[in-house]
Amino acid sequence: MAFVTPDFTAVAAALAALSIISLVALRGWRDWIQLKREELAAGHAVLAQDSRVPSAGSRIEIADLKERLRKLEAIAAGVDL
Repeated sequence: MAFVTPDFTAVAAALAALSIISLVALRGWRDWIQLKREELAAGHAVLAQDSRVPSAGSRIEIADLKERLRKLEAIAAGVDL
């Protein structure tokens, strides 16, 4: 075995380690991407269900905008508030 030298063994071990690390990282990346896809799908499902009922914050904001519009219409009509 003239071809098996300490340098060759070290290089082969380093290449094997790099391959294993790369495969583990690729698997983790794929799993992370799948998790994000599932989170997005779950988020869209929640948004579709909640779109029928406005949140309290949006109702307050709409009421505030209606009040401002009422005041502006009163000013335009010349009514003193």
